[in-house]
Amino acid sequence: MSLKPQLSRVVPREGSRHVAELSPLALSPQYEHPDDRRPDGADDRPRIRAEAEWQPAVALALQRHQRVADDPSGEPAGEDPDEGEDAGDGRGDRGERALGLGHGARVLSGRPPRLRRVETVVVIPTYNEAGNVERLLPAIHQHAPTARVLVLDDDSPDGTADLVEKVAAELDTDLVEVVRRAGKRGLGAAYRDGFRAALDAGADCVVQMDADMSHDPVNLPALLAAVQHGADAAIGSRYVPGGGVEDWPRTRQWLSRWGNRYAAGMLGLAINDATSGFRAYGAPILRRMDIATVTAEGYGFQIEMTHRLVRCGGRVVEIPIMFRDRTEGESKLDKQIITEAFGLVNKLAVHDVMDGARRRKRRRAAARRS
Repeated sequence: MSLKPQLSRVVPREGSRHVAELSPLALSPQYEHPDDRRPDGADDRPRIRAEAEWQPAVALALQRHQRVADDPSGEPAGEDPDEGEDAGDGRGDRGERALGLGHGARVLSGRPPRLRRVETVVVIPTYNEAGNVERLLPAIHQHAPTARVLVLDDDSPDGTADLVEKVAAELDTDLVEVVRRAGKRGLGAAYRDGFRAALDAGADCVVQMDADMSHDPVNLPALLAAVQHGADAAIGSRYVPGGGVEDWPRTRQWLSRWGNRYAAGMLGLAINDATSGFRAYGAPILRRMDIATVTAEGYGFQIEMTHRLVRCGGRVVEIPIMFRDRTEGESKLDKQIITEAFGLVNKLAVHDVMDGARRRKRRRAAARRS
């Protein structure tokens, strides 16, 4: 079965737009109603409303000064100074200011940046999520009406795939597609296949999110705006000011919080929520990350992707989100997934140490030769 949906390209209108007057958060009117220009008189008002939501989101991404790491320097914890030559330092040249979020994030502070519309694909793995997709898909269509949704279903016995097709028909849209996969192949495999399909189809921005309504689609405009404005990745974070969790037991909160701190400390990640599954990636950084070789499944998949994102020098913005525990269906998290994640962190940490030692050895040998 082909995993390459034919996504129609969104052609930008003549003349790119500017984000004007970003400080303070007031934006001057930028749009005229398209009915005045289109001879067919089509009604684009839902799209216009969605674009209006992006304006404060772009401004928010530009004006944040909250550092992402506990270390006020914003540098990755424990990183060897000899090993940071390829990563952005977030300081920038004259005329730039740091976003203050994540690794190497920076934007121009002079003339307002020139933006263009990006084509977005939202990748959603599912297994027994029939109780959630009926609410999720209309919400995505409401907050990101031009985004295409690619659902990868692992042969759910509750009929999730059939329900996705039914909802798409009710929405009267061709922007939703479901891929039926044989057997339960896992979260990581679903994301790898979905990302590859989106990139092959020409997506500019690829979003990943859960199907259980834990990730509120209302946050999509902010994530997409950050990537549209130049971030390589935008992470929906529970652990930055303004973010949080609801309806989680204490043990789950403790596991998530300290799992993130352990991963950040061991791997030198200046990211507050390395395990978040609500993210938007720019297509170029996904290609550089070589997602086909990511091996982790489940909880560890997010950690391995964050590790690669940082090691590729990605510019990262964390957007605060409120994570709500599922109300329908059963959680897929179990002890095996947790054990895999902690083992993966240790494996990646050892690899980083050995790789750093090899690079220092090569530099010393080159210095002696010169």
